[in-house]
Amino acid sequence: MNAIESFDEWGDAQLERLRGHPVADPIFKAASTLGDFSGIWQLISVGRLITGRTSSRQSLAFSALIGAESLVVNQGVKRLFGRIRPTESGDPRFPVRRPSTSSFPSGHASAPFFSAAILTAATGKRFAPVWYSTAAVVAVSRAYVRIHHPSDVVAGAAVGVALGTIGSRIFKAIT
Repeated sequence: MNAIESFDEWGDAQLERLRGHPVADPIFKAASTLGDFSGIWQLISVGRLITGRTSSRQSLAFSALIGAESLVVNQGVKRLFGRIRPTESGDPRFPVRRPSTSSFPSGHASAPFFSAAILTAATGKRFAPVWYSTAAVVAVSRAYVRIHHPSDVVAGAAVGVALGTIGSRIFKAIT
């Protein structure tokens, strides 16, 4: 067994200790579902637009950048790896949509960390803990519901941070 497989087994064992908890289960299932198609991040953007905390230009730029990140990760990076998901359809205790793409890296981890970087660029560092903690919950939710290996989530977060560094510069330049 290699180091990645060992890490995945260890991570899954840690999450299994939490699975079945009456508070954790609905939080992670909801986070996993809200992460589909970056829905939670689009809702945040719309909410910020409606409340006057962002401009139409910034909201549109944010959505376009999320779309570009998704294309890069799901149609680019994931195609380089053919990693099988840890379960065929996820954990039956947590019915969620099963993506058709490769397991590695997790798009539900890259998109949140990418979005957190952009939102931090838009709102300032004062709100960074809110954006990054939300990103972490969405990312971990994918290993929790057994749609991703824990290492997929770690790699996805790293990809999201890297792309978010680039994306936040683009965001600032175009808004």
